[in-house]
Amino acid sequence: MDSSQHLWNAELYQQKHAFVFHYGADVLQVLDPQLGERILDLGCGTGELTAQIAARGADVLGVDASASMVEKARQSFPHLRFQQADARELGTEQPFDAVFSNATLHWIAEKEQPSVLMNVFAALKPGGRFVAEMGGQGNVQRILTAFSNALAAVGIGEPGSPNYFPSVGEYAGLLEMAGFSIAYMQYFDRDTPLADPETGISDWLAMFRGDALNALSVKDRHRVLSAVNDQLRSTNFHDGHWFADYKRLRFVAIKPSTVRYA
Repeated sequence: MDSSQHLWNAELYQQKHAFVFHYGADVLQVLDPQLGERILDLGCGTGELTAQIAARGADVLGVDASASMVEKARQSFPHLRFQQADARELGTEQPFDAVFSNATLHWIAEKEQPSVLMNVFAALKPGGRFVAEMGGQGNVQRILTAFSNALAAVGIGEPGSPNYFPSVGEYAGLLEMAGFSIAYMQYFDRDTPLADPETGISDWLAMFRGDALNALSVKDRHRVLSAVNDQLRSTNFHDGHWFADYKRLRFVAIKPSTVRYA
C-alpha cells in the first residue's frame, strides 16, 4: 500500500482484507522469482507477499509508504528487510533484477505516475522486469457510486478519489514513455468476496474510504453505510456473501538491455 494521504489501519487490513495479498499470489506466479535474484516489493503492505518471494530464494526488500504497514510487516517477518519509502521518492543504491507491486499503483495520483514509473525504471538492472497488478478502469465503480449517492443524501458533496484506475491504453502509454517495453498486459473482471458476510461492504469502506467516513457524525455515518448496503444488495450480494466489483490491470514490463536511439 502506498499513499501519502490515506492513513492505513494495518490490523483491519490483515483481519478483513487479506484477499488483497491472497489474490496477489497469482501475480507472484507471473513474477516467478528465482534463487538469488534481487527483488523490490513496492507497496509491500504487511509483508505476506514479500515473505513468499523470499521463500523462493530471492533477496527481497519490502518498501511501503505507511509506517503502520511496515511496522506490522517487521513484527510478522522479523527475518526480512522492510523500509518505509514512498514510490514517488524511490531511490536505490544497487539495481534490482525485478520490481514487484500488488494493489499499490492505483493509490498514486495520475499526475505522479510518470515520475513513479521512471523511479522504477531507474531501480532495475538492464533487462530487469516490472511485474504488477493494480485497479483498472471501472474498478469498484458500483461501490463508489453508491457511496457518493449516500453522501449526497446527507448533504455531503462528491468525495475526492485517492485512486487512479487507468485503461490498458492509458497505462501502456505511461510505461512506454518511461522507457519500458511491454511483454504482457491483461485487463479482467474479478468480483472479490469480502471477509464478513454481513459487514463486508462497510468494512471495505472503513478500510479504503475511511477518511471520508470518519469525517461524518456517528448518525450520518450509520445512515451512509445503511444506504450503501441497501443500494448494493441486488448487485454485490449473492450466495451469502458481499462482493467487491473489482477490475484489474496486470502487466509485465521490461527495461531494455540496451539503450534505444531514435
